[in-house]
Amino acid sequence: MSERAEVPVYEGSCQCGAVRFTARTRLEAPFQCNCSRCRRLNAVMHSVPGDDFTLLSGGEALKIYRFNSHTIAHQFCTQCGIQPFAAGSDRAGNTVHVINVHCLDEPRYDKNAISHFNGADF
Repeated sequence: MSERAEVPVYEGSCQCGAVRFTARTRLEAPFQCNCSRCRRLNAVMHSVPGDDFTLLSGGEALKIYRFNSHTIAHQFCTQCGIQPFAAGSDRAGNTVHVINVHCLDEPRYDKNAISHFNGADF
């Protein structure tokens, strides 16, 4: 069995269910950010490589919000207002989705493993 096949696939959505996605990940590195937006959302997030993220439905319901450096596409549902994920690139230019762990149907992660990212000074 390949290593990729052993990685769990989580399903997630916004609150109303208009936006649905999957993420193949182990949820080993959840984090919280202290930038002005993330602090207000109080989300627990986790980065997923672009190839391990699939938008299943609701692309037409998504609205993008960019601020500060305008490099991250914060995406939220226009119907319920929830931000299930954001999209951007890592330093090597690879697509990355940052999922809101609280939007996963059955998130299984160690709350004690949450690290803190200093986005306020980024």
